[in-house]
Amino acid sequence: MLAYLVLLLAVLSRILPHVFHATSWNFTMVGGGLLFFGSRMGAGSAGSFTRKSALRLASAVAVLMATDYFLTVFAFHFPFVARTYLVTWLWYGAVCLLGMGILQKPSVLRAGAGVLASSTSFFLLSNFMVWADGSMAMYPRTLSGLGACYVAGLPFYRNDLASTALTVGVLFGLPVLAAKIVESMRSAHNNLPAA
Repeated sequence: MLAYLVLLLAVLSRILPHVFHATSWNFTMVGGGLLFFGSRMGAGSAGSFTRKSALRLASAVAVLMATDYFLTVFAFHFPFVARTYLVTWLWYGAVCLLGMGILQKPSVLRAGAGVLASSTSFFLLSNFMVWADGSMAMYPRTLSGLGACYVAGLPFYRNDLASTALTVGVLFGLPVLAAKIVESMRSAHNNLPAA
């Protein structure tokens, strides 16, 4: 249930800036939310991918596909062309699987690797697709055009990296911190002199 709440918050982090006419500059919970959702998808015995895992993965991708449709048509007022989103939709699924693979037993190193892998892969893939599509004619289909596309995407990458790290830190770090506080309080209580 918590994983679906996090998914809802990730969707809202994409939609609300447009509702309030603010620019988010790619500061959303999507990357961190997908890593968390993936970590909670549940693998079967011996870490195998189960039918239940597949249904959870499909539901997460479907929710984000609907969000892409909503934003494209109603926030950006562009026609919706599904083929332009195929790489993004595959990325959603891949990040869930990454979370499932490395964050079922989270550690600082695994969380950091997940943050770097998800944000960097999205930066590389999405900017490459903008450049390769060419329908917007924003960047010439040359090596310098590709470089210009990546340079233009750096502020979005920075913000995505920061928001993903913050989201992962909160979602995986707060439960650990809370457990340590409870343990510390129990230890302090147990060490009190008897009255």
